[in-house]
Order: sequence, then structure tokens, then C-alpha cells
Amino acid sequence: MALCLRTSSRSILYYLKSKMGLLSSSSSTLTHQHHQKPPFTAPTAQNLRDPFANFSTKVNLLSTRRFQSTKVEEQWDSLNHAHHNQVLDFPGGKVAFTPEMRFISESPVERVHCYRVLDDNGQVIMSSKFKQVSEEIAVKMYSDMVTLQTMDSVFYEAQRQGRISFYATAIGEEAINIASAAALTIDDLVFPQYREPGVLLWRGFSLQEFANQCFGNKDDYGKGRQMPIHYGSHKHNYFTVAATIATQVPHAVGAAYSLKMDRKKACVITYFGDGGTSEGDFHAALNFAAVMEVPVIFFCRNNGWAISTPTSDQFRSDGVVVKGPAYGVRSIRVDGNDTLAIYTAVHAAREMAISENRPILIEALTYRVGHHSTSDDSTKYRPVDEIEWWRSARDPVARFRKWIESNGWWCSEDESELRMSVRKQMLHAIQVAEKANKPPIAELFTDVYNVPPSNLCEQEKFLRETMKRHPQDYMPDVPV
Repeated sequence: MALCLRTSSRSILYYLKSKMGLLSSSSSTLTHQHHQKPPFTAPTAQNLRDPFANFSTKVNLLSTRRFQSTKVEEQWDSLNHAHHNQVLDFPGGKVAFTPEMRFISESPVERVHCYRVLDDNGQVIMSSKFKQVSEEIAVKMYSDMVTLQTMDSVFYEAQRQGRISFYATAIGEEAINIASAAALTIDDLVFPQYREPGVLLWRGFSLQEFANQCFGNKDDYGKGRQMPIHYGSHKHNYFTVAATIATQVPHAVGAAYSLKMDRKKACVITYFGDGGTSEGDFHAALNFAAVMEVPVIFFCRNNGWAISTPTSDQFRSDGVVVKGPAYGVRSIRVDGNDTLAIYTAVHAAREMAISENRPILIEALTYRVGHHSTSDDSTKYRPVDEIEWWRSARDPVARFRKWIESNGWWCSEDESELRMSVRKQMLHAIQVAEKANKPPIAELFTDVYNVPPSNLCEQEKFLRETMKRHPQDYMPDVPV
């Protein structure tokens, strides 16, 4: 292709030069003229002292070499214009050439705007456009946000009391959990990270089921094999949480490709944090989704911290939203503490993903008010007053409450009754889960192979013998 362009250019130049009288009758004459030195007058002493005088001499010299015909000048201008407007028909689309050498800036002059509907006082911003929410849906959204907040508080206390081994809260990110879930349907597949239990709550996962998983008892769907908060539910289309960062992202794209092939009117949503975008899985997934044109929503919870690593140490780009267009993915930045903005954005993203068979990237700006987990003390790496400001001034639950109260859908009596009821239910669920037996030891070795291999059978036998020799090291409620 480049050779064709070069040959074509040479032909054009040869033709124009012949018309302009620049080509001689023989190549030897052309070569002689090409190597002739132009007449040059040696500079005088005065010229050396006066650079402007020397400049005048050069200008006069150049003026004698100019084309005498205006028509010839126009022909040259036409040729240059043709060169400037050439287009390279390259895979992916036509690319225009330019004589300017210009590097793309590493950072925009202005950061990508953040879509918002409710201000910090819970009032709808003038001229904002959003998906209308009925009273029934709005009240359920708020109730589930309060339930999630209460559940986090009770489970966190239980871990501190030594009743469960581990826990991670979603404090400050309740709107992301519930509002995004409300904009989806039960047919949409969810590939979570580990801070989206609210999505499962919205879909009908009971408080007792949450407690069973955290305590790893016989009623836990994971049969006690996973650490707490690694929920999963087949009937709710909620894939089991994996502790490894961002591995769920390419899995979600594969599932979305399956939905596309089956022509199902559903999409896939996968959640991950800002730290997850530093993993290769994130980049491979976006490229895979864009090329295969699959109905998947990439939902990034940019809460400012990947455990103790701030976003300033994660990337130099304008957050995560700008990474989408680089892979050909339509993207939007949303206020992650604005329930209506999240609901509207995910609802629109779902419609586009399904109707147009395209991936969508959503970056939700929020803040992880709680510690990364019960194994973390975030006050060691970020100011306490910063945490408290986000807890009080930017609380998504309080902001949404102000909005439903302004609509006459909620009051203080409803608030007190809800919080008391949820806490009571949570304490009861914990008591039941705590008393239930643990799964049998045999369950550690099932659900992988149809016929267990010999080495796995040997491991099971060795474990049973060890438990019998050292019963004091194992919980008495574990059936052997």
C-alpha cells in the first residue's frame, strides 16, 4: 500500500515538473543542474556586522529563484493540498494524514464530567435527566440500603467478638450495591468482586443465607469451603465471589458472549475496584468485549483506595472512565453516592448493551468509608477526618432518605421501625447460623471430580487420621 502511494506521488511530481519546465531533455543535464551551486555573493565586513543586511541579500537571492508564473504556483499549492488530504484506508477505518507532528496529551485539559442527579442535600438538580422511580421501588431501594448498612454493622461486631473469622463492609457504597441491582433483571448475570452483597440482597438472598455463609455451616451453599463474604447463589444468577482480584472480569465477558450466541434478552454485569484495573485481566476483558461486541456492563467502584494503595499510585490517567474509549468501549462517569444517578446510568447501560450488543464501562466515584476488611486499619494510611467527612457529608443512605422524605414516601417513624426490625432479624440469623453444625469433612473432597483420584483419597484418609489423633485442635461440631 505504501509502495503504491509512493509510486503515485512520483508520477504526479514528474508530470507537474514537466509542465512547469523543470525537467530537462536529458537526465545528465538534470543531474548537472541539480548539483550546480547557486550564485552567492561573499558577505562584506559590513554584512557581518549587520545581520539584517545579510538577511536582505539572502531574500534578494531567493526572490530571483521564485517561479515566474502564478499558474505554476497554484499547481504546486494544489499538489501540496492533495498530499495533506490523503487518507490511509487502514483496517478499522480510514485515517487522515496530517503534516503536523502532534502528540496526544497524556492528560486532558478538563477531567471527564461526573453524572449526578441529587445534590448533597438530596434535592434533584435543576434540569437533570433521570429514570423515574416509583414509590414502591424507591422505598424498597432505601429499605435494602438500610438493611445492608445494618448487616455490615452486626457482622463486623460478630467478627470482633471472634464469632466469625473475617468480614468486609460496604459502608459508603450502599447506593452502588442497591441502585445498580434495581436497574437489572433477575435474568442478568452478576459477576461480583467482594463488596456487592447488596446486589444479592436485592435479588432476595435472605439474612439467614448471608449468616450461613459467614459462619460456614451445613446450610452454606459453598459447604464451608469459602471464607466469609464469598457469597454465591445459582438461583439468583450471582456467581460465587473469588478472592483473586479481577479474575471475574474476563469470565463475565465469556458469559456475555454466551448470552449473545443464545440470543437472550439479558446482559452480564461485573463489579471491580479501582485496584482491579491494574490487573491484566481487566484490559484483556475490555478488549475481548469490544471486539466480540458482547452485552456486558463493566462497573468500576472507584473508591480511592486499593487496600492501602491510593489511586495516585494506581494510574496517571483521568481515573478509569478514559480507559474505555481506548478499547472502543462506550463509557460514563457517575456519582457513586447518588442513588438516582446510579440507577439511571445502569438502566441506560443495560438497554444499550442488550439492544446494540455492546459493552459499557461505568466508573462510579465513591469512597470506602470502612476499613478494607477486618484485617485492616485504614487510619494508618489515611486521615481520620477525611473518613469522617465522607461518612457524614457524603453518606449515600442519608442523601437518598432526604429525597424520599421530600416526596412524602418516608418518615421518622418508618425509619425507627425499619432499623429496629432489621437488627432484630440479623441477631436472630446469627444465633441460628452459629448453632448449626458444620459440613461433613467429606465435603472438602467433593464437587471437583466425578471419581476422586487416588491422591485425593489419600489426603482425605490422612486428614481423618490427624483429626482423631489431635481432637483438641478441631471444632467438636465438625462431623468426621
